[in-house]
Amino acid sequence: MAYMGGQAYWDRKFVKRDNQILNPEQSLVEHIRFFKKGSVLDIACGDGRNALFLLENHFKVTGVDFSGEALNRLNKFAAERKYAVHTIQMDLSDLEAWRDIGVFDNVVINHYRLGKNRMSRMNEHLADGGVLFVCGFGHKHQDETSVREEDLIQPADFEDVERVMERLAYVEHQDRNGFFVTYVFRKA
Repeated sequence: MAYMGGQAYWDRKFVKRDNQILNPEQSLVEHIRFFKKGSVLDIACGDGRNALFLLENHFKVTGVDFSGEALNRLNKFAAERKYAVHTIQMDLSDLEAWRDIGVFDNVVINHYRLGKNRMSRMNEHLADGGVLFVCGFGHKHQDETSVREEDLIQPADFEDVERVMERLAYVEHQDRNGFFVTYVFRKA
């Protein structure tokens, strides 16, 4: 699934950013209490606002993104803070790329719609008792920005997930930036 803007768009966007990291996703901060101690796969990690928060909270983080510029920034920010982070540049729509990604105690997907087909297979990348955290623009989002309808997280994306995992939380949030959803699941 191609994400809004594409790789070149996001590379340019990250090159233009100043030398400051954004704050972590507030919903992640609020829901970290559900996480299993250990490792985190941060999918579509960008330049690491959530990865750095997770590292600060003693998680071992692997960040994946298709933007090499984003991963360069994440590595720089982590090194400045003396954290070790593993980064992988990959096209998340390439099913073959997922083959060797591994198994983690937690998976974070923030502001990226993985899609139902890939989402249904997230349990393959979670250890028993592991947590899946998904947050982003939700199905009721309406605005005139670059967010496309196909990028909106849909309730149907989780139909298969709900068959194999326990839902721990679901939150809808509306603010000046749009309509957001958070899903938190635990693998039995």
